[in-house]
Amino acid sequence: MSADPTTPSKHRELGLTDSEFELIISKLGREPNDVELAMFSLLWSEHCAYKHSRKLLRRLPTEGPRVVMGPGENAGAVDVGGGYAVAFKVESHNHPSAVEPFQGAATGVGGILRDVFALGARPIAILDSLRFGELESERSRYLFDQVVAGIGHYGNSIGVPTVGGEVYFEPPYEQNCLVNAMCIGLARTEAMIRSAAAGVGNKVVLMGASTGRDGIGGASVLASAELDEADLSKRPSVQIGDPFEESKLVECCLELLDADLLVSLQDLGAAGLTSSAAEMAAGGGVGIDIDVGEVPLRESDMEPFEIMVSESQERMLAVVEPAKVEEVLAICRKWQAAPAVVGEVTDSGLFRVLHGSEVTGEMPVEALVDGCPLYDLEPAEPEGWIYGNERTLEDDDATDVLLALLRSPSIASKRWAFEQYDSIVGSRTVRRPETADAAVLQLAETHKAIAASIDGNGRRVACDPYRGTIEAVLECAQNLACVGAEPLGLTNCLNFGNPEKPAVAWQLDRAVQGLADACEALGVPVVGGNVSLYNETDRGPIYPTPVVGLVGELPDPRKSGGLALSDGDAISLVGPLAPSLAGSELAKLRGELEPGLPELDVEAHVKALDLVRAQARTGDLAIHDISDGGLACALAEMAIAGGVGARCDLDVLIRARGSNPEEALFGEGAGGYLVAGSEERVREVQVAAKAAGVDAWMIGSAGGERIEISSDWAEPSVTVADAAAAWRSLSERFGAPAPA
Repeated sequence: MSADPTTPSKHRELGLTDSEFELIISKLGREPNDVELAMFSLLWSEHCAYKHSRKLLRRLPTEGPRVVMGPGENAGAVDVGGGYAVAFKVESHNHPSAVEPFQGAATGVGGILRDVFALGARPIAILDSLRFGELESERSRYLFDQVVAGIGHYGNSIGVPTVGGEVYFEPPYEQNCLVNAMCIGLARTEAMIRSAAAGVGNKVVLMGASTGRDGIGGASVLASAELDEADLSKRPSVQIGDPFEESKLVECCLELLDADLLVSLQDLGAAGLTSSAAEMAAGGGVGIDIDVGEVPLRESDMEPFEIMVSESQERMLAVVEPAKVEEVLAICRKWQAAPAVVGEVTDSGLFRVLHGSEVTGEMPVEALVDGCPLYDLEPAEPEGWIYGNERTLEDDDATDVLLALLRSPSIASKRWAFEQYDSIVGSRTVRRPETADAAVLQLAETHKAIAASIDGNGRRVACDPYRGTIEAVLECAQNLACVGAEPLGLTNCLNFGNPEKPAVAWQLDRAVQGLADACEALGVPVVGGNVSLYNETDRGPIYPTPVVGLVGELPDPRKSGGLALSDGDAISLVGPLAPSLAGSELAKLRGELEPGLPELDVEAHVKALDLVRAQARTGDLAIHDISDGGLACALAEMAIAGGVGARCDLDVLIRARGSNPEEALFGEGAGGYLVAGSEERVREVQVAAKAAGVDAWMIGSAGGERIEISSDWAEPSVTVADAAAAWRSLSERFGAPAPA
């Protein structure tokens, strides 16, 4: 007999449904006690179990010749030659950041760093993808300011450069900001380690910070339910980070791995000891005992269930052979990592929670980790645009429109934010933010370089979840192509609203299919990622926001191109750009957003990617992809970067694509590149494009002090200084002086 849904109960308070609670009873053969119920509630939460998305994720391609580690590990990894691999992953810390933005963002960075060094990779770079409401909102300005401060605090303190990212400002993120952090690490392939526990009788060692009550009911609970006005009271549930503690933990873990002292290693993130120990046991097909009486505590009166679900930061769990335990403990003490032997690997198939000789919880590992029911979505396409529109731009003059777009916070320079991040610590950074379309890092160990980019446009995905997601993958690949890098692997963070609602379920289903099809077409494997659902309040869901991170390889970092124009450059438009105002920033400013995006010829995009990548590797071209704000904004950004004007004629684009003048200037859509260099060199690009079957047109040249674009009757003309002032207005708004 099912429980009365109106009756208060512990399992409902912990986020479990009645049917899930009954399933737990059937798996245990009895009702769970308080410790067991807390552990089940966290591991069966959306954040840990992916119960509404796991079936969809099976569509994604995960195999590739360079894949070293794929989905299922703490992070993915790809081979970069010379005996080295690059590990990388992106994860969300959305709900904690909406409740406590500084610590939410800081601990999001700390968590993704641990995912990477848990594989034995030294973190070498951070990127972030952020979403907030419009800056007219005091709340959005506060969240933006504090999230940026939190990211800078943790990354700068631990000594890992933040080399790239993106920030968008849209009304649907007003109550539910998005904070996605990506980390890249470098490892010797032979020294990498997996998380699966193995070896009956091996010891379980906890190292790092002491365990406290901070984070109890944190990420795993907050990320599995919609936020409401009462969520400000959940601030104590947000974890508190200490980057200096983590810096010691990084060095400790890497030394242990270099000495070949560990069987397996796992970070403690959401659900703390519960998830880390259970996942390690499940991965190895073994049982595990954890004695909470041996766990170093910050607060001595903690209950067993609190110890098991605490999300205190800067902690790692390792499996160690008994003969090596003393050596492991000695190295941990050297790094002040407070080690403790807290358990043992068993052959029971059970997760037992002990308190000395007392058994306080006993559950089948399989039931905890893989026993959660997986749900089929019930998608239904909404009948129309569900997010609302507000017209904020009345002027139709092309010059005024260009300046308005450059001032738009989603397009404007984010210098105020990224100058709070150290982008060059570690001495690997070749291309800093705003100097190229992707970050470039030299790998002296392999005599090559990698490039990385993180991208997504929730507004365009809201217009068409399938095509918008394909565009996000293409945009990320374009950024890599502009610096000459070939993608090796992809990670993603799928940020959506409540999947139990048909419209959101439809968005999620179509976006995952778009991600799968785009990766298949580009031949890029998905090596890992994250799903963040229930990003929704009583005001409605966020835009569906699949964020894509790509890591690529290029042969010579010295020849990675930038985007700055030089006086006398010839300028060419290359690629299958078919500009449209659908879903564009201009459509947003005019209050004209509606469902639908133009069709995509992905095969044509692949040809253009190959062409641009090859041309970029010569190092004598400035290349910039056309994205937010269209061709006019892309040209203005190149002119601002070079401090030189440009004159271009877009009539050839209008004739070739059937575009109207405004579409040619401000229309968006994947596939377009501006390529600039000496006239002789750009003519060579034209010849190569024709041979490859890629569209390319000479459209103008660089010089003077004005940006002038002819597009039939629409002819914006503005000085470089005025364009730069508009583009840098966000920094001025936040109190940072614009650079000269």
